[in-house]
Order: sequence, then structure tokens, then C-alpha cells
Amino acid sequence: MQDMKYFPRLWICLFLFQYSYAQNGMIVFQTDFGLKDGAVSAMKGVAMNVSNKLQLFDLTHDIPPYNIWEAALRLEQAAPYWPKGTVFVSVVDPGVGSQRKPVVLQTRNGYFFVSPDNGTLTLIAQQMDIESVREIDEKLNRLPGSSASYTFHGRDIFAYTAARLAAGKIKFREVGKLLSPQVLTLHYQKPILENGLLRGTVSILDIQYGNLWSNIPSALLKEAGININDSVHVKISNDSKTMYEGTVLYANTFSAVPEGVPVSYLNSLLNFSIAINMGSFAGKYNIESGPAWKIEIKKRE
Repeated sequence: MQDMKYFPRLWICLFLFQYSYAQNGMIVFQTDFGLKDGAVSAMKGVAMNVSNKLQLFDLTHDIPPYNIWEAALRLEQAAPYWPKGTVFVSVVDPGVGSQRKPVVLQTRNGYFFVSPDNGTLTLIAQQMDIESVREIDEKLNRLPGSSASYTFHGRDIFAYTAARLAAGKIKFREVGKLLSPQVLTLHYQKPILENGLLRGTVSILDIQYGNLWSNIPSALLKEAGININDSVHVKISNDSKTMYEGTVLYANTFSAVPEGVPVSYLNSLLNFSIAINMGSFAGKYNIESGPAWKIEIKKRE
């Protein structure tokens, strides 16, 4: 019975722990708006009017227009390296003004993602696990005076709600009603190993250099018996059309092969990738990325 006196303290600690993450005051913005006009600046202005103590950062504003998959991938790529409690705003929203839900997702490790529920949160939900999801209540969490606007929810709803959350003006529970702990997910080939054959998705391109990044992790490569300096057979297809098929060296870095020769390696996310030393693999073979782009890998004996 003596231990019972500690239970109220325990519940108080758990409650405070759950809601304390949103107080670090950092917001990271991602959009497909580009920087040629004032849209991104307007979003930041809204945030700063909520609190001029907020710290505002950019992930990227160069997501190709309407490309929800790339938005999902860039969040997965960058979010884990930010401090716990950071609030991310992702606005790639071809359905703006429609019935799609504006949501805030809280992960179990303490991040917050403010976004339309349109598939953008697919990979984050799988990578970090969902603690809870709330639908943004526009009656409470919408920029005052913006109700006549239906096409700039990035400014009027997402930036405004994110700023209020990050600044501690509202608690997570005040975002809106609690939804089931799931989000709309995009369908893609998850990495698998079957009978020595690895299958996965061409997740993204390292755009600056034309390198191809897959979602096949190093752990699966090891399980398949693929080691540095092995040769691997690679097949890349777009739906049913083969775009590349060949044998490449699996190496630590690009200089392991002569200039102009393809090479495979682990990228900074520790996933299987392919490049051309001092060239563009994607450009040479007309490779793109996304759920329609599949990759198969098998060790050459």
C-alpha cells in the first residue's frame, strides 16, 4: 500500500512527458512552392507573428509540384537528425481545399508533423511509429481573417497551427479531435529478400549527381551475403519496362571504379545505391524514382 502514494506522481510525470516535446520552439518547413514568390515567406511571417522567439528552418521548397512521394521521402531522410520536439510542416497538397484532412502526427520518439493526410506521412509513420494523430480543428486553429481563402492552407492552417504548437500556445490535445493512430499510406515495394533476390523501390534520386537511391538497407544486403568488392546483378524497371540491367561492383566509394563506370554503394542512409563515377546514372539510363520504379539485386557468384 505504501507504493500507492507514488502512482499520482507517476501519472503526472507521464502526462508532462507526453506534452513536453512541443516546447523546443523549432519549426522545419517543406513545400513544393519554390522560392520565386512570397508563399514561403508568408508562412514564416504567420509563424513569427505567433511568437518571434520561434526558430524557423527549411528542409526544402524544391519538391517537384504535387509529388507526395518525394515529400514523404525527404521527411524520412532529414527528420531523425533534428532535436526531439521539433515541429515539421510539410505542404505538398494537390488536394488543397478538398475533403482531405489536415492533421498533426505525433511520433513515439517525440516529433510532430503538420501536413495534409494525403500520403506525405507514409514513411515517417513507418520509420518512427505513431503515438497519436489529431485532425486540426479549423475553428480553433486557423489564421484569423483567412476563412475566405481555400487554396493557401499552408499559410492559414498548417503554418499557423505548427507555430502555436511549437511556441507552446496550445498543447497537442488542443490541435483537434483524436483520430485513429494511422495515416493514409502510399503503396510501394518494401524491401524484401526471397531466395537470394533482393527487391525494393527506387526511393529517390540524389538529384545533384544523378545517383539512384533505393530503400534496400545494408542489413538485407548482409543477409543476402553481399559484401564489399562483390559483383551484383541489378535490374531496374518502371512498371513492367526494364530500364537498366547489368552487373556492377559493390564498393565503399565511387573511386573504386574508373571514371564513367557504374558502381553500387551504401548512401548516407545506409541503403543500396548506384552511381556512375563522375557521371549521372539517372541521366544516362533515364531513371526516375517513386513507387512505380522497382529495383532487383542479386549477388553474382
